[in-house]
Amino acid sequence: MQYIIMLTIVLGLALSDFITGIIKGYFQNDLNSMKMRKGGLNKICELIVMASACGLEVGIKMLGKYYSAEGLAKITGAITAIAVFSYISIMEVISILENYAEINREAAWVKNLLKRLKNVSNGEIMEDKNNDGNQK
Repeated sequence: MQYIIMLTIVLGLALSDFITGIIKGYFQNDLNSMKMRKGGLNKICELIVMASACGLEVGIKMLGKYYSAEGLAKITGAITAIAVFSYISIMEVISILENYAEINREAAWVKNLLKRLKNVSNGEIMEDKNNDGNQK
């Protein structure tokens, strides 16, 4: 049942992102079938990755029974599925917020939140550079 819930949440977030992207394109007079096709295929791939992670969890649990490591296999499978689910969910929520910020230019709280998120990621990139300015 948890797999169906995970897939449903990812599907709902992907659909919300796709729809807000279409609305954003409409507001910016930039509806582009190439972007929509690419975005739609990207969402389908996210669902495939999530389904694969859920299937991997089931498979790892089943293998654990054969190798007398059921507890370890259960934890390993759960970590895999939860990690993939968390990454896709966070990525989709950020994308939805970006679309919303473009649609509603008066939503200052969204813009401030996105700036903070981008500063954190840029800060991590800056810390990874050495004195020459090259990536490690």
